[in-house]
Amino acid sequence: MFNTTKSLSKSEATRKHLLVTALSLFRHKGLDATTMRDIAKEAELALGAAYYYFESKEAIVQAYYAQVQTEHAHQVKNAFERDSLDLLERLRIVFHTKLEIVREDRRILDALFRYTGEPSHPLSAFGAGTKAVREQSMEVFRLALAGEEIPQEFAPILPLALWALHLGALLYFIYDESPNQERTHKLVDSVLAQLVRLFGVMNLPILSPFRGSIVAMLREARILPEELPPSAV
Repeated sequence: MFNTTKSLSKSEATRKHLLVTALSLFRHKGLDATTMRDIAKEAELALGAAYYYFESKEAIVQAYYAQVQTEHAHQVKNAFERDSLDLLERLRIVFHTKLEIVREDRRILDALFRYTGEPSHPLSAFGAGTKAVREQSMEVFRLALAGEEIPQEFAPILPLALWALHLGALLYFIYDESPNQERTHKLVDSVLAQLVRLFGVMNLPILSPFRGSIVAMLREARILPEELPPSAV
């Protein structure tokens, strides 16, 4: 699933071995049922060595999140470079690639949503502990939007909105028991098709008051700054 062509030092190899071992246990036993002692034993390492590389199970899950996002960015960029794609095709690649990368990891992803309502928890999707991964993910959405004629007012918020939408897709994906989670993939296609149609009319002058109201609401909620930066899209 992940790119493993890079040559690793002994320390990096040991850390990777621990991560792979832990993820295998999480997939089969679940996060809660797996202890750091279980991980160390399965990896044939001393418990102290396991804690040297990962201070907790949460640290292992954070490493997993980072690994998934790095692989996601890599695959998306490669796909974008191969072909000339329209916006819908690019967004479909971003969403479906992510779902394929985590296809076997629905039990692990449960942790992403379990702590969403606890911003101080290191695994909260909206917390400080996952900030770097969250920002890396939004960069992928910015890449998908690059070159599109999007109203300047919305340019700063759209990557965040798409990132939040992909969280919703992942949540649906966790509970989707259809073969190969086909329902999730079909739902993603339907939602993205409607979203791209909406993008197509956002610049219409008649919608200017609506755009202004949305921007005012987002500023009031402090989701957008008072002064908009130059468009990053």
